[in-house]
Order: sequence, then structure tokens, then C-alpha cells
Amino acid sequence: MTTITYERRADLNRVPDVTLDFWLIKIMAVTMGETAADYLAVNLGLGLTVTSLIMSGILIVALVLQFAQKRYVPWAYWLAVVLISVVGTLVTDNLVDNFGVRLETTTIVFSIVLALTFIAWYASERTLSIHTIFTTRREIFYWLAILFTFSLGTAAGDLVAESFDMGYLTTGLIFGGIIAAITLAWFFLGLNGILAFWLAYILTRPFGASFGDLLSQPVEYGGMGFGTTVTSVTFLGAIVVIVLYMTLKTIIDEDDHALLD
Repeated sequence: MTTITYERRADLNRVPDVTLDFWLIKIMAVTMGETAADYLAVNLGLGLTVTSLIMSGILIVALVLQFAQKRYVPWAYWLAVVLISVVGTLVTDNLVDNFGVRLETTTIVFSIVLALTFIAWYASERTLSIHTIFTTRREIFYWLAILFTFSLGTAAGDLVAESFDMGYLTTGLIFGGIIAAITLAWFFLGLNGILAFWLAYILTRPFGASFGDLLSQPVEYGGMGFGTTVTSVTFLGAIVVIVLYMTLKTIIDEDDHALLD
């Protein structure tokens, strides 16, 4: 009876399992979030304010679609992730560029806000596990945490790359090294899996964003000069391919379960 209950609850989980596919698409989503925000605001000339309003409206629609699913549906989930990556970037960019808030301040503030979100989540649900997102309340906490991880990651990445003048490549390597250390600590030192996941999730934002800036920014600014259009379209195409693969895999798995039943 316990096994059946667990399997049914796992089927109702509204977010994906943490696999290699998950991390690949997550890193590409944050990379695209960085370059797409720059493309819309700068290249298309929409400006930060208009871009933020438009993308926030689209994100709300995507989240409504995601919350309407009572289980994990790849296209709905990853659409929300890509859009929340863009909006999370824009939140930080607005604070820094439009309101003159220092990157040090935004990094500290978003760290505190994210910590408070986790505290409220744990106080309410007694867990921060992503394997048990099968109620609306838990999903609300989950997406709030995701939004703040993106905003925090943007602020921390820009702080290291720009304010500390480390450059995009060095910044990416620094955050990549920290992620590798967390992974090794989880594998060999018994670091708590939930803690390891959320630390890695937060740090993949500045990791991916740094390499997004490295690819898209002009050579004179320390980038490789591919531009935001090419970089965004390339990563968007890769995301679509992986989501299609995930969707087909989900359908095949469901058919296999149906045959077994």
C-alpha cells in the first residue's frame, strides 16, 4: 500500500526529476534568459520597462498554463522556466539600471528574500523537496523560489563579472568550480541532497549567464561577438529539441505503465 501511494504521488509531481537532461536544459534556459532579455530591451529597442511589462504578462499566462497541469508536462514546465529566467533577469536589471541600486545590494537583498521564501516554505510544508510538488501551495512556493534564484543569480553573476572586473569567462569558471565542489560533496561527503540541489540551482544561473554574455557580448567588452540574436536562437533551438525529446519520453513511459497496469 505504501509503495502504491508513493508511486501515485510521484506521478502527480508537477516538476521533473533531476536528471542530466534537467541540468542541460536548465543551464541553456538561464543562458537564453540573459541574452533574450538583452535582445528585447536593447536590440529591439523596447527598453527595460516595456520589455519587463510584456515579458511579465507572458510569464503570467505561462504560469496559469503550468498550474492548470496537475502533473509534470514538459512543454508547460519548461516554457515557464524560460520565461521566468527572462523576467528574473529583467527584475535585477531594472533595479540596477533604472533605480540605481548597487549590485552588492541586490545580491544581499535577493539572498535574504530567497532565504525567507525557503523558511516560509519549510514552516508550511516541512520539506523543501522538489519530489513532492503535488499541491498548489507547494507549487507556489516552488515558483517563487525559482524566480528569486534567477534574480539572485543575475545579481551575483554581474557583481563578480562586472563590479569585481573578473570578466565573463573567469566568472563562469568560478561558479562552475563551486557547482563541481557541491556535486563532489554530495557524492562523496554525504551533503544533504535537497541542500545540494538548491545550491546548484542558484549557482547555475550566474554560471549560464556568464557564458551567455561571453558568447553574445562584443569582443571589445570581453565577449566573443556572436550577438544576442544568434546566441538566443541557438539556445532556444536546443531547448525545443530537448523538450520534444522529454515529451516523447514521457509519452512512451506512460504507455509502458498503461501496458503494465
